[in-house]
Amino acid sequence: MRQMYPSVRPAAVLDVASRPEPGDGPAFGVGGNVIALGFTSFFTDVSSEMVTTILPIYLVFQLGLSQFEFGLFNGVYFGISGLMSVVGGIIADRRQRYKEVAGAGYALSAGAKLGLLAAGNAPIPASAMLFSDRVGKGVRVALRDALISLSSSPERLGTAFGVHRALDTAGAIAGPIIAFLILRAAPEAYDAVFVVSFLVALLGLGVLVLFVQNRRQPRRDGPRATLRSALELFRDRDFRALFVMGMFLGLFTIADAFIYLAFEHGSSFQTKYFPLLYVGTAIGYVALAVPIGRLADRVGRARVFLAGYALLLGAYVLLLGTLGGGQLIVLLAALGAFYACTDGILAAMASTVVDRDRRASGLAVLTTGVALSGFVASLTFGWIWSEWGPNATIRLFAVGLAAGLLTGVFALRVRTRRFG
Repeated sequence: MRQMYPSVRPAAVLDVASRPEPGDGPAFGVGGNVIALGFTSFFTDVSSEMVTTILPIYLVFQLGLSQFEFGLFNGVYFGISGLMSVVGGIIADRRQRYKEVAGAGYALSAGAKLGLLAAGNAPIPASAMLFSDRVGKGVRVALRDALISLSSSPERLGTAFGVHRALDTAGAIAGPIIAFLILRAAPEAYDAVFVVSFLVALLGLGVLVLFVQNRRQPRRDGPRATLRSALELFRDRDFRALFVMGMFLGLFTIADAFIYLAFEHGSSFQTKYFPLLYVGTAIGYVALAVPIGRLADRVGRARVFLAGYALLLGAYVLLLGTLGGGQLIVLLAALGAFYACTDGILAAMASTVVDRDRRASGLAVLTTGVALSGFVASLTFGWIWSEWGPNATIRLFAVGLAAGLLTGVFALRVRTRRFG
C-alpha cells in the first residue's frame, strides 16, 4: 500500500467541508452534533443490547441450537446489517440526507421490537423481526459515522469517534443490566424485555429527530454517489488496504457470544449471569474509548488499531488456560480495550481517505466487508467447535489472527508513518 496518510492527500484539503460549522458548542472537545448522535446511540444501544444479550442463552440453552446452528444464526444476524449499508450510504450521499435515511433505519429497528412481541415464541416470525432489526442497523450505522466525521475536524476524528463510542457503549452497559433485572424478576418474560426495548428505542429516535443536524455542503466536483462510484474507491490503494485488512482480521475475530460461551464451557460460570458478561466488556470499552481515541490522534491510528487486535489475541490465549474469576476480569477488560482500539478508530482512518461526497457510501462499503467477514468467522467457528471442540477452534483462530497482525504491520506501515 502506498503512503495511506493525510500527508498523501492532506486532510485539511480533503475535509475542508467537514469541519464543524460555526456555532457548534464544544463538549468533551467535540461539537454538539457528535454529542447528540452519541445520545441517540446510547438509547438505541440500550434497546438493542437488551435483545442481543439474551439471544445466546435463549437460542442455545432454551431452544437447544447446536454450536453450528447458533454460528449460522449469529453470522446472518450480524452480517445482514452490512449488506444494507451500501444502499443506505449511496442514497444518503446522493441526496445529502444523512439524518433522514439514518432515521429510517432507527425507526425500523424500533418497530422490530414490537414485531418480536407480536411474534411470541413462533421461530420464523421472531427470526424475521430480529433480522429486520439488523437491517435497520445496517442502514443507519455508516450514515451515523459519516455524520460524525462530517461534524468533526480531521485532526480530532479519533477523539470524536471515541466520545461517540463512549456514549454508545454506555447504552451497551445499561441494556444487559435492564434485561437481566427483568428476567430475574420474571424468568423467561421475554415479552417484557421487548416492550421496554421498544420504548427506549423511541427515545433514541426522538433525540435524532430533535437534536441532530444534517451536514449539507455545496457539492464539489467529483463522482456522483452510485454503486459504481462507491466500488471505484477500490482504485485507491489506501482504501483498498483498509478494506482488505479489515476483512482479513475480521475472519479471525471470534464473536463475543462465542467467547462468552467458551468461557462458560471451560469454567463453573453460572448461565443466569450470562447477560452481565456483555456489561463487563462494555464497561472497559466506555472507560477507554475517549482516552484511546485521543491517543490515536496523537500517536497514529493504525498503531492503536493493531494494538487492539494484539489485545484480542491475548484474550484467545487466556481462554486456553485455567479459567476462573480473575481470568474473567482480565478477559472482559481485554475485550473492552480491543473495541476501544478498533471500532471507532477504523471509521476514523477511513474518513481520512474517502472524499466527503462519498463518505457514507465509502464507510458503508467498509462496514459491509467487515460484516461479511464476521459472518464467515461466526459460521466457521461454530462448525469447527461442533467438530473439534472450543480449544482447538480458538487455537486455529489465534494462529490466523497472529498472521493478520503481522500482515497489518507491513500493510499499514505503522513503523514509519502515521495514519491520520
